[in-house]
Amino acid sequence: MRLMWTAEQVRAAEDVLLKRTPEGALMRRAAHGVSVRAAALLAERVGGVVGRRVTLLVGAGNNGGDALWAGFELRRRGVGVTAVLLTPDRAHPAGLAALRRVGGRVLDAAEADRAEAAVRDADLAIDGIVGISGRGPLREPAAALVAAAAGAGIPILAVDLPSGVDPDTGAAPGPAVTAAATVTFGGYKPVHALAPHRCGPVHLVDLGLAPYLPAADLHVPEVVDVGPRWPVPGPTDDKYTQGVVGIAAGSAVYPGAAVLATGAAVAATSGMVRFAGSAADQVRARWPEVVAAGSVADTGQVQAWTAGPGIGTGAEGRDTLAAVLDQGVPVCLDADAITLVAQTPDLADAAAEVPAVFTPHDREFARIAGEVGTNRVAAARRAAATLHATVLLKGNVTVVADPTGRAMALPAGSSWAATAGSGDVLSGIIGALLAAGLEPWWAAGCAAFLHSRAAALAAVGGSEARAASGVGAPIGASALLAAVPEAIRQVRRLGA
Repeated sequence: MRLMWTAEQVRAAEDVLLKRTPEGALMRRAAHGVSVRAAALLAERVGGVVGRRVTLLVGAGNNGGDALWAGFELRRRGVGVTAVLLTPDRAHPAGLAALRRVGGRVLDAAEADRAEAAVRDADLAIDGIVGISGRGPLREPAAALVAAAAGAGIPILAVDLPSGVDPDTGAAPGPAVTAAATVTFGGYKPVHALAPHRCGPVHLVDLGLAPYLPAADLHVPEVVDVGPRWPVPGPTDDKYTQGVVGIAAGSAVYPGAAVLATGAAVAATSGMVRFAGSAADQVRARWPEVVAAGSVADTGQVQAWTAGPGIGTGAEGRDTLAAVLDQGVPVCLDADAITLVAQTPDLADAAAEVPAVFTPHDREFARIAGEVGTNRVAAARRAAATLHATVLLKGNVTVVADPTGRAMALPAGSSWAATAGSGDVLSGIIGALLAAGLEPWWAAGCAAFLHSRAAALAAVGGSEARAASGVGAPIGASALLAAVPEAIRQVRRLGA
C-alpha cells in the first residue's frame, strides 16, 4: 500500500526533523535526488548529460532552494544551467551563491524575452516555483514561462509537486505545471495519486521522516495488496463456501445491465451467482451456470447482493431494492439503486442498516450527498459518514471511503473504462467480493483496481506489456468483462 500524507502532516514532520539535522542537510539531500532524476531524464530524452541545457524556474523559499542546489549539482556534471528568478529578492541565498560559484547563469524573470528564450532553448526545465505550501494557480510571470515550455515541447521536472496544483486535492484551478516527472521528498502527498496526469512518474527521496509522520491520510493499493485478497477456491471449498452472490439488475428497457453485472460476478470467481429480475431469460442464455429467477423472493439464499443497474426508478425498481435490503446482507448499490435511495427515505434508512457499498459517479453522488467539489477525498468521506456506508466515487481517479474515515485513491492509468456498461461490470465484481467475505472497503478497492486493469488489458487485446504502456484502442463493456479473468490471473500472480 502506498501511503500519502497531507501537506500539513509533512510540514510538521519536517519541522521536527530539521531541528535534529545540520542546517541545509535536508535540502542538499532533496536537491541531489532532483539532480539524479534530471540527469536520467536528459539521458532518456536527448541521449546524454554533458553539454545539455537545463533551465530552473526558481520561486521563493525552500522549493526554489531545492532547484538551485539541484542546478549546482547538474552544473558540476557538465550541464549548462540557467536559473530564472521569479522573485530575485527572495531567492534562496545559499543555493543561489552555490550556483553562481560553479558558473551557472542567472536571469531575472522580469526580463521576459530573455527568460522565455532560456526556457524554450532548454532540454529540460525544473519547476521550483512553489512547494507544498503553495495554493492557487500560477501567477505571472511563472504562468507565461510554464506556457512557453509547453509550447516548445520542453519537459518539466517538478520539485515535490507540479506548481499550481493543490497538494491535498490535486485540483488545478488555473494555470499549472504538467510535469514529465516529479521528485518528492519524505513522503507521498495526495496530489501524486489524485492528479497523476499532472505529476507524471513520481520518485520519492527518503529524508528520514517516517518516525515523525502520523497515520497516513490516504492509501493507494498496489497489486501486492489486491492479489492475496482475491478469493480463490481451496481444497475444502464448494460452491456455497466460496460465496453466493445475488444480482438484482436489468429490465425490459435495460437487459444488458443484467447480463453485464451478472457476467462480472461469474468472472470474479463467485461460487454461485443467483439472478433476480425480468431479464432472467437473457441472463440464462448468456450465462447458463447462473440460477435465474423473476424476483428477489424466488432467488434463494445469498451472502451478498448487487442491486441497481438498469432496474428503473419506478415502483418495480423500488420494490426490488426494498426486497434486497430486507435480507440484511451486504449489498453493492449502483446506478438506479442510488437514485432510489436518494428519493426514498425508507430505502435510505434500510441501506444504513446493512454493510453497503455505494458506487456513484459525480452526478449520482450529487443526488445523495451534494456536489463533489474540488476535494474528492473529502466529498467521499463526507458521504460515507452521512450514509453509514462505504462510498466508491467513480472517476479517472476513483476514491473509496468508509464511515471510519479511511480513504483510498485508485488512479486508473488510462480512460478505457469510460464506456457505457463498465459500471455494471464493476458492481458485479464488488458483489462477488462482498459475498466472498471481504469487508466493504476492501471489496470496493480490490474491485476498482481489477476493473481498471481489465479495461487496460481489453484495450490492447490482452497484452500485459502493452497494457502497461497505455497504448490501446476504444473498447466496449463486453470486451472489458471478457478481460476480467485474465486480469485476475495477473493480479494473483503478481501479488503472490
